[in-house]
Amino acid sequence: MSTLDWSDNLVLNQPELDHTHEEFVELLNGFGDMLDRGEDALPAFKALLAHTEAHFAMEEGWMAATGFEPDNCHSSQHAMVLNVMREVVRYAEELNDREPMPIVRQELAQWFPGHAEMMDAALVYTMQQRGFDPATGTLQEPALEAAGAGASGCGSTSCGH
Repeated sequence: MSTLDWSDNLVLNQPELDHTHEEFVELLNGFGDMLDRGEDALPAFKALLAHTEAHFAMEEGWMAATGFEPDNCHSSQHAMVLNVMREVVRYAEELNDREPMPIVRQELAQWFPGHAEMMDAALVYTMQQRGFDPATGTLQEPALEAAGAGASGCGSTSCGH
């Protein structure tokens, strides 16, 4: 049983981000498959966590380069997800409690599509508007903060900015 299906709805037409997102879905599904088989899924979950940390760090770098303020709601969502994932690892390792693992599997599968379709799409839009090339880190248009008005929201109407 697939935890989350990769679909065209998740494609943002930013090759590096789309590849990273597809990897996230594959790792989430691999983790879910191990849970379904009754195997020790902690190693797969830790691989998903490591990937997610790098994935979010990449996006955070792009946000900084394109003028998002550090306390924007997109970054806040990243921090919340990573905190939960790290707590799941702590529970498994320190308390030998694996009960949160299937719960976080479903939560990630429900959270990710909306995050990608709204917040990540807004980031890609901002990158395109400013002419940001993630491969080189160059920016054709100055970041908003350089002009004195940093982007505090996430670009999504869901966060009210």
